Amino acid sequence: MSSAPDTRFFGHPRGLSTLFFTELWERFGYYGMRALLILFMTASVESGGLGIADSKAYGIYGLYIATVYLLSLPGGWLADRVLGQQRTVLYGGILIAAGYLMLAVPSQGVFFAGLAVVAIGTGLLKPNISTIVGQIYSPEDRRRDSGFSIFYMGINLGALLAPLVCGPIGTGINWQLGFGLAGVGMVVGVFTFAAGRKHLGDAGLHPAPVASAGEAKQIREQLRNGLLAFTAAPLLLAAVHFSGVYPLTIERLVDGAGFVLLLAVIVLFAWMFLGAEWTPEERKRLYVIAVLFFASSLFWSAFEQAGSSLNIFAARFTDNTLFGVSVSATVYQSLNPIYIIALAPVFAWLWIRLGHRQPSSPAKFSLGLISVGLGFVLMMIAAMEAGTAGRVSPLWLAGCYLLHTTGELCLSPVGLSAFTKLAPARVAGLMMGVWFLSISTGNYLGGRLAAFYGELPIQDLFQTTATFAIVAGLILALVARPVARLMGALR
Repeated sequence: MSSAPDTRFFGHPRGLSTLFFTELWERFGYYGMRALLILFMTASVESGGLGIADSKAYGIYGLYIATVYLLSLPGGWLADRVLGQQRTVLYGGILIAAGYLMLAVPSQGVFFAGLAVVAIGTGLLKPNISTIVGQIYSPEDRRRDSGFSIFYMGINLGALLAPLVCGPIGTGINWQLGFGLAGVGMVVGVFTFAAGRKHLGDAGLHPAPVASAGEAKQIREQLRNGLLAFTAAPLLLAAVHFSGVYPLTIERLVDGAGFVLLLAVIVLFAWMFLGAEWTPEERKRLYVIAVLFFASSLFWSAFEQAGSSLNIFAARFTDNTLFGVSVSATVYQSLNPIYIIALAPVFAWLWIRLGHRQPSSPAKFSLGLISVGLGFVLMMIAAMEAGTAGRVSPLWLAGCYLLHTTGELCLSPVGLSAFTKLAPARVAGLMMGVWFLSISTGNYLGGRLAAFYGELPIQDLFQTTATFAIVAGLILALVARPVARLMGALR
């Protein structure tokens, strides 16, 4: 006789609360830093910034965000095969906290080193905390999508607080103090996770079991080779740069990141489609993962311009007064989490209410793409008005973020849930890394798009982004039904 399901956290397992609050504080740090990053880099040296040109700052921003999520692939593998998800999340959180505190040091060299440390820590934490969320539910548990929507509320509570706290303090008082507050948030997150691990049980506690001594030896060799490559790569780059043969510039680093991303995607999908270890059922699910991967990449290339082109639009082209009081441009980044907190319970209720009648995961993805594209249609109109009026009403950004949020709720928590359902159990963490690789690819593409700002009118940038998102959404809507059939009962 099976035991009754755990319903101690708003009808969900008690362990969801630990993951909810850990992710809340991790996202507080991330969005606090993100709200300041592009503004700090483009601010003049006299005002305490780095004085970097817009196009280069966009490139650095896209490179950083892409690297954060690209490192989710080795982070997922490390948890699957060596550490287990729980320990990997804990170690990642410690690194993230250390990196944010490094950003608070008034030194450009330490600042960029801190970004690297944050990227490594986030690569360890992000795929694996989401994997644990999936593991506290059985594959047939209908609460899964709803649980991810609740987990997503934790993400967005942190995202709501961060721009309101770190943003005004960083832009109005001291940049380093704003970054330091992001680090304090992550310290709280580490203690939250350590104290609440007892509620997770065996979810993510151990790595996947090995089938033989030969497989264990292979894992040790892969780990050793990975660590050697991870250590040698920055040393090789430094040697190339300081030799004078091929000095590294921001543009060359950004181009190199694009090559690495492309190579990672090619190698990944070659392994997924050509590997002999998959069962026929697993192979069908991998095809679905590929479709969702590319849809997700296009979505995030549009959505993540919140920290770049939309952030700049807020600072330079928006009337930033509220009831006669001047406000920081960073506060607009709190609109998305405010909408999430308001609408996530509605979407969670809706998916449960619809039950078997709810749209399939591919259909939800198509709705997400169309919605984010419509947000940029609004911004295209706002940019044209700004060309004649100078500064426009903040309601344009408010409407844009509302459409982006409805798109996000159709795609992001659904994607997290779908990848945990579709992933073969022995590579669950790695497949969650694949999900974050799609975000990495999208962020890189979004950064490259935003870098065109200054070379073409910003309304053209918004128009291009809107067109790609809407067309992709319509194409996915046409193929959603056959893709969903490949998912079987998991759609």
